[in-house]
Amino acid sequence: MSSSPAATSAVPTAPFVVVANRLPVDRIQLEDGSTDWRTSPGGLVTALQPVMRKNHGAWVGWHGAADEELEPFVDAGIQLMPVALSSQEVEEYYEGFSNATLWPLYHDVVAHPEFHREWWDSYVTVNQRFADLTATVAEQGAVVWVQDYQLQLVPQMLRAQRPDLKIGFFLHIPFPPTELYQQLPWRNQILEGLLGADLVGFQLPGGAQNFLRLVRQRLQYPTHRERISMPGGRTVTARAYPISIDTQGMADLANAPATVARAEEIRRDLGDPKYVFLGVDRLDYTKGLPERVQAFGELVSDGTIDPEEAVFVQVATPSRERVDHYRRLRDDIDRLVGRFNGDIGRIGRPPITYLHSSYPKEEMAALYRAADVMVVTPLRDGMNLVAKEYVACRTDEDGALVLSEFAGAAKELRQAYLVNPYDIDGMKAQLLQAMNDSPRSKIRRMRMLRRQVFENDIDRWATLFLNDLGSPASAARAG
Repeated sequence: MSSSPAATSAVPTAPFVVVANRLPVDRIQLEDGSTDWRTSPGGLVTALQPVMRKNHGAWVGWHGAADEELEPFVDAGIQLMPVALSSQEVEEYYEGFSNATLWPLYHDVVAHPEFHREWWDSYVTVNQRFADLTATVAEQGAVVWVQDYQLQLVPQMLRAQRPDLKIGFFLHIPFPPTELYQQLPWRNQILEGLLGADLVGFQLPGGAQNFLRLVRQRLQYPTHRERISMPGGRTVTARAYPISIDTQGMADLANAPATVARAEEIRRDLGDPKYVFLGVDRLDYTKGLPERVQAFGELVSDGTIDPEEAVFVQVATPSRERVDHYRRLRDDIDRLVGRFNGDIGRIGRPPITYLHSSYPKEEMAALYRAADVMVVTPLRDGMNLVAKEYVACRTDEDGALVLSEFAGAAKELRQAYLVNPYDIDGMKAQLLQAMNDSPRSKIRRMRMLRRQVFENDIDRWATLFLNDLGSPASAARAG
């Protein structure tokens, strides 16, 4: 199908539409050579599937392959509406403007953002394509929920075509402070794009406050607390909704006999150490992987941690491998791990096990169960759901979470061992504290962390947002 509005006569419509960069499915190759679709892992899909089914919802997104147009199709009871992207658009809109301009800018300029006019032009073009298709899919008066930084222009573009719609937007990554955001040459256009929504959601109150401040200063729209008064009498609300996980589902998976057995096997494979440290991240320069490896490596090399007693397992899921920053990061970590293991390691048992691969959620739950100390130390992160997944999997109420102050999750998981990942000596001290703390202290901390994660799960997050948007889907969500 064409993703242009001209070829939409047979497009199915829906009263509830989610718009995201990717569809909630991945294409898989079957043994007979044919292809099929499998539901993507991830909390957003888990949270919204019940709403989509009960409301006969539709999901608008790219299907993951360039230069290919697909017809709408149904998977797991959800109407899927593929958006086509050319190879050039993948390079400029996605790898370029989304991930080499916006991503580093919104993550405190941990890496230098690049500003290219042709990338911006492609971003506008693709956002318009998403908006055009959504405008044809949404029924009269429908609720549309737009997701994340790749589609920040869609709310305004959609409102221009369909003022009858109720539009929500949620930003899954941090929203930067005024001083950093203003580097963006297209700063006003992005703000105006987001203001097309009725409700703009952020991970933290600080992100909402940054947005409100910029709207006042740059666009001169009046604000009062969380509300922005728009021309024509419309009101936009900007508010924090910290995202979470399917907590009970993760806990049930961790308690499954196969997971328990696999966790024991993992520890045996690691040589039955007294302590297992674990890091699980997408391979990204915002995640603080080199700093973490450096801290643990120094603890071992200076004799503070005995490599016979403790090992570190770092899972780094491949990510954006065509982008230069990511290729360089992979090489840097390979060298750093190799240096420490070469200096300290013995035959058959390196102190640091580095796994550059992705694993199914069953294996991740086993790793979380096997780990005594979870190390989550991003330099900047909107939320970080790995920290919450680890807590959900600690069904015996033991284990220790070392967590960066600069992860959004740190605002909720205050009983973690909090660290400044830029302070290597401070991180070393907290790794030791987490390892050596008394069992009673660890249990007390973990109980409080688990209470927080169970009371504030992904279901509650979606319900709160949809309630505030005034969505009929929220009633279905609660039911």
